[in-house]
Amino acid sequence: MPSLVQRYAREVEQFITVCHTLAERLYVTGHGGNLAWRLDEDLILITPTQVNKGDVTPDKVVFVTMQGETIEGSYRPTGETPMYLNFFRERPDIVSVIHCHPPKTGAFAILEGENWLMRPMYPETTTEVGPVPLVPYGEPLTQRLADNFLPYLRKYNAFLMENHGLVIMTRQGIDWTLMMTELLEQTSDSLLAALAVGGIKELSVEDVRNLDNILKTRDLPLFGAPGVNTSLVDLYFPE
Repeated sequence: MPSLVQRYAREVEQFITVCHTLAERLYVTGHGGNLAWRLDEDLILITPTQVNKGDVTPDKVVFVTMQGETIEGSYRPTGETPMYLNFFRERPDIVSVIHCHPPKTGAFAILEGENWLMRPMYPETTTEVGPVPLVPYGEPLTQRLADNFLPYLRKYNAFLMENHGLVIMTRQGIDWTLMMTELLEQTSDSLLAALAVGGIKELSVEDVRNLDNILKTRDLPLFGAPGVNTSLVDLYFPE
C-alpha cells in the first residue's frame, strides 16, 4: 500500500510550495507559523514542529487524525495542533488553514485603538477575506489559545491573534488560503500607508450592499459557518 505522502503527492507538493512561499516572503520566520489541510474527513496534513517552513520537505510533513493522533510522519506535528483541531471540529466546512506573521497585518495585532481590518476598504478584501476580528492573547501552544477562538470561529474566516499574528481559513485548498493571506497583507499595507498620511475612507453601506449582489451573482458563500451570516451588510454594519 502506498504511503500517504505518495497517495496525496499533488497535495503534499502544493503544501510544501506554500510553506516555502511563506518563508520567502518573510510571512514566517524562524520556526514560526504553521499550516493544516484537511484532506479527508479524518485526515489532516500538517506542518512539523520546530522546522523552518522554508526547510519543509515531503519527509518532514505529518498526517494526523481529528483526534490529533499521528498516523504518518517521522516528525512531531506543530505544537499548535490543538488549535487546528478546534478549527476543523467547530468549522467542518473549512478545508485549509494558515497561521503566519505577515508584517503589515501583524501591525494591527499590536495596534492600539480601532481594528481597521474589521472595516470594508476594498471590494476584493470585503468579499473574499471579510472582517478580521481580534482574538484575545493566549499563550502559544496552549489549549487556552485554541479556546480563545471559539467565540469568533462560526462568524468569521480570518482572525488577528492579539500580540501574535494571523490565522486565515478557507473552504478551498492551501494555495487559495495563501492567496487570501496575500490579499489581506496588501490591504494592511495600504491601510498603514493611509494612516501615516491622513484619514481612512471606507466603503459605504450602499457600496457593501451592492457587493452582496456580487456574491449572489457569483454564487459565492458568505464567511463563517453555513447559515450563520445573512449578508455582508450585517457583518460590516451590525445594528
